Amino acid sequence: MEGLVTHKGGCHCGRVRWEVDAPASVVVWECDCSNCAMRRNTSFIVPEARFRLQPGSEEWLSLYTFGTHQAKHLFCKVCGICSYYKPRSNPDGVSVTVHCVDPGTLRDVQVKCFDGKNWEASFAASNISKLSKEEN
Repeated sequence: MEGLVTHKGGCHCGRVRWEVDAPASVVVWECDCSNCAMRRNTSFIVPEARFRLQPGSEEWLSLYTFGTHQAKHLFCKVCGICSYYKPRSNPDGVSVTVHCVDPGTLRDVQVKCFDGKNWEASFAASNISKLSKEEN
């Protein structure tokens, strides 16, 4: 597996900032569930231990859930951007919005589709759950 680099990123207004350790080449998931489709979410998943919310950021976050309430969508209270969230598919991981990563550390981005309208079948067929395991 490719070595990890530290990517930095956050929301539009800069109040929510984080760092994540991930390869320079990532596989991102484009989901078409009702929430992701409306906000054109495209994200990559990492183990929770590789994600670090920066001090002072948490106070600017607002939580939104829907449906099963398993996914935890965290939005900036000021600018409204969801730069990361806790995905239903990987409750032990973090899904990082690729467009919220600061320029300069991502070398290659491969896009895969996740059929969120048929969530259970797509989950079973995709092996997405392994992405939040430390060995990935």
